[in-house]
Amino acid sequence: MTEHVVASYRPLAAVLVSALAVALIVASHRRPNVREGWSVLAALAKFGIVASMLPGVLNGLEYRWSLGEFVFGIEFALRADALGLLFAMLASFLWIFTAFYTTGYMRGLDEHAQTRFFASFAASLSAAIGIAFAENLVVIFIFYELLSVVTYPLVAHDETEEARTAGRKYLAYTFFGGGFLVLGGTALVYWAAGTVQFGETAEGLRMLAETDPIIAQGIFAFLALGFGTKAAIMPFHSWLPDAMVAPTPVSGLLHAVAVVKSGAFGVARVLLDVFEPDLTADIGMHIPLAALAAFTFLTASFIALRKDNLKRRLAYSTISQLSYIIMGMALLTPYGIVGGLLHIPAHAFMKLTLFFCAGAIHVETHTDDISRMAGIGKRMPLTMGAFTIAAAGMAGIPLVAGFVSKFYMLVGALGMEARIAGAIFAGSLIISGVLNIAYFWPVVYTAFFESEDEHDAKPLAEFPMGGIRQSYQNVVAADGGPAADDGGHEDEGHDEHSDHDDHGHHNGPPPGGWDRRTPFTESTWLMMVPITVIVTGAVVLGVIPGMTGFLNLAIEISEQVLDVTIGGGLA
Repeated sequence: MTEHVVASYRPLAAVLVSALAVALIVASHRRPNVREGWSVLAALAKFGIVASMLPGVLNGLEYRWSLGEFVFGIEFALRADALGLLFAMLASFLWIFTAFYTTGYMRGLDEHAQTRFFASFAASLSAAIGIAFAENLVVIFIFYELLSVVTYPLVAHDETEEARTAGRKYLAYTFFGGGFLVLGGTALVYWAAGTVQFGETAEGLRMLAETDPIIAQGIFAFLALGFGTKAAIMPFHSWLPDAMVAPTPVSGLLHAVAVVKSGAFGVARVLLDVFEPDLTADIGMHIPLAALAAFTFLTASFIALRKDNLKRRLAYSTISQLSYIIMGMALLTPYGIVGGLLHIPAHAFMKLTLFFCAGAIHVETHTDDISRMAGIGKRMPLTMGAFTIAAAGMAGIPLVAGFVSKFYMLVGALGMEARIAGAIFAGSLIISGVLNIAYFWPVVYTAFFESEDEHDAKPLAEFPMGGIRQSYQNVVAADGGPAADDGGHEDEGHDEHSDHDDHGHHNGPPPGGWDRRTPFTESTWLMMVPITVIVTGAVVLGVIPGMTGFLNLAIEISEQVLDVTIGGGLA
């Protein structure tokens, strides 16, 4: 690791700017425009502070702030290194556009408790940056648990029994992962190594591994699974689909920016900075972790195929895509690590686009089920066009971000010393890409290539080898759609064209079919501009990834932890 450390308040300022925004948001609760203005200003300030550290970090510097000794000689310190900056850059940049989008979404639905919502959002970003810049396991644990607390009001925002149940389940899973597994693993690391400082624990853990490898493997499992709980790795994944009861901006926060990425980031710290690649390989834990990740992304993809609710399909897609990140890093090859790290921003841009699109559809039409979206492409052409681009990237189609990161992971898998394991992981990536097409294509097909009058409830492209039409009622009942939702509750009185909400929206196409709109009239600019910018970012990451800074950071991290020079071969 680099030894060029600069004392600086910038890591602390990056954490505190959104914490300050919480107080300003609450104080402005009677003035909505001012309240939302604080969110935007805090997002811009946070990104500016984080981005100001990028040139120095790429030149080998680290920025550090310390409050002093906290407990057992451990300092409460923040340090901006390459890995932390990658996560912080992503979260702070995407918060800017999420702030605009959230304003349009919450006002469009006239949601209650908007001040609490915006305040919790800002607090979540403060905790996320704290996780990014934590210097040791104790500090990252504190912010990790704080993130669970401040995001609970977002998950339970609707205040229905379903929302409260989802919130309690979210807390139960994340507190088990953090309060038991991560905390227990941290205590064991301190017992074995005498320190919890990132980059300084591997020597003590290696001595333990030489005398008692089973305990060393157990410590690794505690930490990896503890952070993996927030990353929704199986079998600790079921909280995430249930959390879809939250408003769509929360789903974007959970799935693309802060919560699940904090879990993947924590796993990265364990692999690269706590055990470090050499020791991880020596105790034989990288292949089991990669295998669990491969099992997760394949299984989640199969489950996604059967979800008619768009947000739940996206939720299982997230479970799948997060495990790409974990598997890529667990390969412990230069290309694999770069691919896994690059998939953090790649997935964020693509998945945030998908959730933004789902939210725009909900606000404008109150349509949530894929089986009710036939022809919606003419009502929301920009939204569904952006959805199509992001979905293509999720499947690994070239010219979108997902292709670049997955290509590096594929090459990294084929470059493993364990050739058979590498071939299996590479094959899993290819199969998963096909499954991605299988569960995203029906959404695109039903939006653009089917009419409101005649469509498949589980839309499939028709061709001579199959894809016969079935009655709408029979198929949706079998698929857990309107006739029986994911929870098994009957949805009485549903008819394809008869569902209205109190605001006059239709759950599905209105009588006479969808209105034809232009990209300028399909929704408010507060939602359309963020969708356009974020999907453009996904394309930029797919076409010129080296121009964004994320690829350079991933290369810098891989070179540091593996002590190799690979920049010329990757950039």
